Amino acid sequence: QVQLVESGGGLVQAGESLRLSCAGPGSGSIYAMGWYRQAPGKQRELVARIGSTGTTDYADSVKGRFTISRANAKNTVYLQMNSLKPEDTAVYYCCQYSSGTYYSRIDYWGQGTQVTVSS
Repeated sequence: QVQLVESGGGLVQAGESLRLSCAGPGSGSIYAMGWYRQAPGKQRELVARIGSTGTTDYADSVKGRFTISRANAKNTVYLQMNSLKPEDTAVYYCCQYSSGTYYSRIDYWGQGTQVTVSS
């Protein structure tokens, strides 16, 4: 069982930044990784994802503000979130896909980290 551990969430004011981290045995190797979020009363939605070769994909709502990256030597994936808005408030989940492409199925999820943005 792969364990993905997120960290870096917290409470910030609108316009500020946070960086989330996701560490796990698979995140530094051949698998695509992603970040999803779920706000209260809403469905879980894609935020950003990154393939094993570094290709990236973002939700329209975060383009230009969020950046996903990976440090394979540290088996870690990051989500840099800038210019945060109250509507970014959610629990953020890291995930690992079944192959190097993020068009494959999601095999594993982290436990989630809360991000709260106050206005």
